[in-house]
Amino acid sequence: MRNYKVSARLKGAKPVKEGGSPEERTETSEPEVETPTQRAAAPVEEQTSVSGSQDVESEIQAAVPLPPFVDSQFVPDDPGEDGHPYDEETNTIDTTGVLVEEPQPEETGVESGHYLTSSKVSQEAEAEEPPTEPTPEPQETAEPAKKKKKPKLLNTFEKTIKPEIDAAEKLRKKGKLEEALKAFDSLVRQYPQSPRARYGKAQAEDDLAEKLRSNDMLQRAISTYGEAAELPDVTSDLLRAALKRQAERQQFLGRVRGSLATLQKLVDIFPDDFSLRNDLGVAHLLLGNNKGAKKVYEEVLAVAPSNGFAKVHYGFILKAENKIAESIPYLKEGLESGEPGTDDGRFYFHLGDALQRVGDDSAYYWYELGHKRGHFASVWQRSLYNVEGLKAQPWWTPQETGYVDLVKMLERNWKTIRDEALAVMNPSSGRFLPEEENLREKGEWGQYTLWQQGKRVGNACQGVPKTCSLMERFPEATGCKRGQ
Repeated sequence: MRNYKVSARLKGAKPVKEGGSPEERTETSEPEVETPTQRAAAPVEEQTSVSGSQDVESEIQAAVPLPPFVDSQFVPDDPGEDGHPYDEETNTIDTTGVLVEEPQPEETGVESGHYLTSSKVSQEAEAEEPPTEPTPEPQETAEPAKKKKKPKLLNTFEKTIKPEIDAAEKLRKKGKLEEALKAFDSLVRQYPQSPRARYGKAQAEDDLAEKLRSNDMLQRAISTYGEAAELPDVTSDLLRAALKRQAERQQFLGRVRGSLATLQKLVDIFPDDFSLRNDLGVAHLLLGNNKGAKKVYEEVLAVAPSNGFAKVHYGFILKAENKIAESIPYLKEGLESGEPGTDDGRFYFHLGDALQRVGDDSAYYWYELGHKRGHFASVWQRSLYNVEGLKAQPWWTPQETGYVDLVKMLERNWKTIRDEALAVMNPSSGRFLPEEENLREKGEWGQYTLWQQGKRVGNACQGVPKTCSLMERFPEATGCKRGQ
């Protein structure tokens, strides 16, 4: 299996089954790989078998995370859903690692460009009194800093029942989640047209889902967020907060198509909010729809040509299309912008790689900068997918791998495996496919995939039956959800 894959799947930690023991942190959204701490995101298990050289990394790593879940040990529900107009599949973006943002300062859940990080700290309705920027001492030449606008979460009627809402919210903030849910549920029954009461109920369900590690409860929260957004007289701030949180939770459960539809709704309602358009582009990437993502980022850059977030992602897409030279200015300018969501190892890697491919030695400046910012182990060891505790060394003995029998089997049968590979490599059969991730700098690279994401690929084994028969004895290899 390759050390690097290039893909636009959202990184997250693999949940554990309720009542079970933690499983290996692998998939997606599907981390796979926690680089700076607290970066788990939504499991993306809404996937089907893929062809070519795209392996499980393509199913787990994403261009940008929607907010990480504090306790990411959820069991992803069966994501099977009906077809959706966003199902159009194009070449998936390939990337070498996990794209995760550094946690951004949380101010209010309704301000542009900020991502919520936990249902326990849901900023959007953290109250009716969000923090404001400190006002500097008056100076003759400087104007006082403007206070941040408070999110308006209550409509005219709800101001008359504010004490009741505040009492329920106080229970939620104190962690008395069952009591808070009962209080908000009572408010919803008493005031069924109150968006704020229903939104508070959704938040309580969201928090309780985290506490109980319950997907069912989280699905309830997702539905309730949607109900709050659909009520009449919902304030624009609460509408935005409810739909954004709904999209985040949908994505966490792997409901990527549903998340995409929710984000599209947000963009339709708030067309001038570039942060929402950027999130929409990420949702397209999570579905492997590079074409859709590219269109979104082109629209953003047409109106906001200096938007750093859109630039790095647009450059990322161009590089995945093998438009190496074209990708460089977008990746470089996006990183130089320093905007939230741009300081990520994936972009440093791909900018450096693109520069190397065009013969520009400044690649190592970006590798060094990526290393200094904690994205790479060193300038020379730039993997963004690292297994905790796994040391770096060029060669491993069979004993060191822990799979002595598997290694010995490959050694004993190398001629059989070679002969079958040569047979399907025949150009007339067309069984080998070109490597898609642009990992090579020159030459050719073809591959013939037998197992991917722990599942056999089509009828590939018919071409190499002996090799498959040998490998089937080792489910630790064929059943590896991160392997190919």
